[in-house]
Amino acid sequence: MQPSYRIGYGVADLRREYPKRPFVAVAIIAINRGNILLEKRRNDPNRERWTVPGGLIELGESTDQAAVREMMEETGLVVAKLRLFDVFDSIIRDDTGKVKYHFVNIYYSVRIRGRKLNAGSDAIDLRWVSFADLNHYDLTDKFRVFLCKNKKRLRWLAS
Repeated sequence: MQPSYRIGYGVADLRREYPKRPFVAVAIIAINRGNILLEKRRNDPNRERWTVPGGLIELGESTDQAAVREMMEETGLVVAKLRLFDVFDSIIRDDTGKVKYHFVNIYYSVRIRGRKLNAGSDAIDLRWVSFADLNHYDLTDKFRVFLCKNKKRLRWLAS
């Protein structure tokens, strides 16, 4: 007798909070004239904190396609060129140590066409911010760790 496998996801499997498995998302590093594009998040996790644009990959969508789509949806900007930059885990635990959120973020660096920002439904605000001014923003904890890990590579992109 062969083992039976459950195909598909139940409603409980799709919850972002206290998930049964990690979610895969893209995050987009856009740099223009030495400034990085930041988004103030409208939704949890990290509501009203700053990070880079991005979001979950949709079923049947490649990571490249997701990065292009998320950039357009959240910022109104068109991606002209993208390059894989880093892969970074974002695991947030509650006070008891249980995993509350778990995302695997695939970071892309992009070149964009156009410069007029238009915040989509997931963003409260969008801003081009100099690397020197990042400490004045309430960045997400995981994005701060990402910045520290990639400081040299990001500065090279900005030059």
